Amino acid sequence: MVRVEKLFRRFGNMPAVKGLNLEIREGEIFGLVGPDGAGKTTTLRLLCGLLDPSEGRIELAGHIVDRKNDAVKDVIGYMAQRFGLYLDLTVEENLFFYADLFGLSQDQLQDHTAQLLQMTRMKPFLQRRAGQLSGGMKQKLSLMCALLHRPQVLFLDEPTNGVDPISRREFWSILYQLVKDGMTVLVTTAYLDEAERCSRVGFMYQGEMIRCDTPERLVSDLEEVCYEVRCGNRSFARSVLMGEPGVVSVELSGATLHLFLSPSGPSLQLLTEVLARAGVAPVDFQQIRPSLEDVFILLVRRREVETG
Repeated sequence: MVRVEKLFRRFGNMPAVKGLNLEIREGEIFGLVGPDGAGKTTTLRLLCGLLDPSEGRIELAGHIVDRKNDAVKDVIGYMAQRFGLYLDLTVEENLFFYADLFGLSQDQLQDHTAQLLQMTRMKPFLQRRAGQLSGGMKQKLSLMCALLHRPQVLFLDEPTNGVDPISRREFWSILYQLVKDGMTVLVTTAYLDEAERCSRVGFMYQGEMIRCDTPERLVSDLEEVCYEVRCGNRSFARSVLMGEPGVVSVELSGATLHLFLSPSGPSLQLLTEVLARAGVAPVDFQQIRPSLEDVFILLVRRREVETG
């Protein structure tokens, strides 16, 4: 459904997206994950045709994407990071306005709106002004407006940022229903627990895709072994461990440290002795299955070492 080949986007001398290659299959939820400044929003705007690439090619549902190709607009829905609807209009008036922009007939409007209201449970709020909606309801209204013309591909830029946990769960239930009905979804998110709900995840860092796979494989295919470390003076212990050969990453995680060792790394006994000599004792190591957040941090640390 989406094919990206050697995509670059520069703003002056600053590269925002560097050589991106990506394929997204029909009926897939693809999650694009990365820190602020990683290039997620720029990538999304390129895929939607809101920006032209500096180099590369984008194909979406059989169409070549660029800002001059109006056919692309008919097959995509785009929900921006910031709430962009009209606060002084009611929910119903916003829907009418966007239906007019999409050129929907009155029959299409009534049919599509009825389905969306049922899906989002927004019918009781039709006459409420958008500015008086909660954060979760605003996101639902934005989603309804993006779906009015029944696009084949839906692009969502951090749609649940700042939304309460219950509204986030409801939002994702709606996305699962859309995918079940055949839609393809690309969502950017800063929440790693949301990334775990995606069919596949792409990790972006400094404009590059550093890894792309299913959440399960991102965790299970690691060569490194992850340990939870319990000890006193964790910040000092981290600095000591980071100086040992074979230690790939050590990060604070709540009341513990999460330690990644390479396959040829030091033994736990050796690390215990190193910490004891530094005055950190007792120490407990427990092998654990890393979270997706642990994996992302590990991959970033790897890249930092590779790039110096």
